Amino acid sequence: MSSVSSPAAVSPMKSSLLPLEIGLFCLLWSFAFVAGKIGVTYCPPLLLLAARFSLAGVLILVIPMIRGELRMSWRDAAVFAIIGIANNALYLGLGYTGLQTVSAGLGGLIVSANPVFTAVFAALLLGEPLTFRKVAGLALGTLGVAMIVWHRMSVGTDQLEGILYTLAALASIVTGTILFKQLAPKGSLWVGNGIQNLSAGLVLWPVALGSLSIHDEIVLNAQLIGAFAYLVLGGSILAYVLWFHLLKVCGATAASAYHFVMPPLAMIFAFLVLGEHVALQDLLGVIPVAIGIYLVTRAPARAPAA
Repeated sequence: MSSVSSPAAVSPMKSSLLPLEIGLFCLLWSFAFVAGKIGVTYCPPLLLLAARFSLAGVLILVIPMIRGELRMSWRDAAVFAIIGIANNALYLGLGYTGLQTVSAGLGGLIVSANPVFTAVFAALLLGEPLTFRKVAGLALGTLGVAMIVWHRMSVGTDQLEGILYTLAALASIVTGTILFKQLAPKGSLWVGNGIQNLSAGLVLWPVALGSLSIHDEIVLNAQLIGAFAYLVLGGSILAYVLWFHLLKVCGATAASAYHFVMPPLAMIFAFLVLGEHVALQDLLGVIPVAIGIYLVTRAPARAPAA
C-alpha cells in the first residue's frame, strides 16, 4: 500500500487551500491543450516537447541545486524518472502527435476518460474503495463526456490516426498515475518534477531528431514563443507539481476525477483562442460531468458521535 498521506491527514491550512489548488490545476491543464495545438502548428511536436521538458527540468532543479537541497535516494529518483517517461514523454509525445490531426477540444475529451480507468486500476492495485457513489459519479462523468464526443465527432473533421495517438496518450497517463501511487516516491515533489522533465527530455531528443524530415520546419513567431513559454512554466512546472500534490492529498480516483472538467474548459479555451466551434450540445454535457465529479470527490458522511 502507498505510504503517502490520506485526505484525512491534510492540515487545516492545506484543506482551506485545496479548492484553489484544484481550480488552478484545472485551468492550467485545460489551457495546455490549446497551447499545445498552437505549438505543433509551428514546430514538430516531438521537438517542441523535447525542448520543453529539457528547459523545464533545468529551471526546476537549478534553485535546489544552488541551495544544496538536491537530495533524493537513487530509488526515488529512478521512480520519478520512470513516471516522467510515462506521464511526460509518452503521454504528451503521443498526445501532441495526435494534436496534429485532431482538435484541441477533442484531444481534451479523450484524455478526460482518465478517471474511469484510473478508478478501476486504483481499486484493483491500490486498494482504493470503489463505492457505489464513486461508480455512479464515474458513470455520469463518462456520460457527459460521451455526449460531447458524440456531437463533436458528428460535426468535426478529426482523423482516426490522431484519435488513436490520443488514446495511447490516455493509457500512458493512467499508467503514470497508478505508478506514482503504487511506488510512492519520497522526497520533494519539486525536485521529483524536475527529474521527470529531464528524463522525458533525454528520452525524446533522439526520437525527435531522428524523426525529422525535410518537410518539417520551425516557424519562429510570437504564437510559438508564447505557447512554448506557457507549456514550460504553466504546464511542465506548475500544473504537474499541483497534479502530484493532488494525487497525494486526494487519492488517485478523486484527483483523476477532476479530469472530467477538462473537456468543457478545453473547448471554451479553444473557442476563445482558436475559434473552434462550440455548440449547445457540448455545453449540456457539462451537467452530468459536474454531478459526477461531486459524487466521486465528496467526502463520505461521518458517523454521528456516540
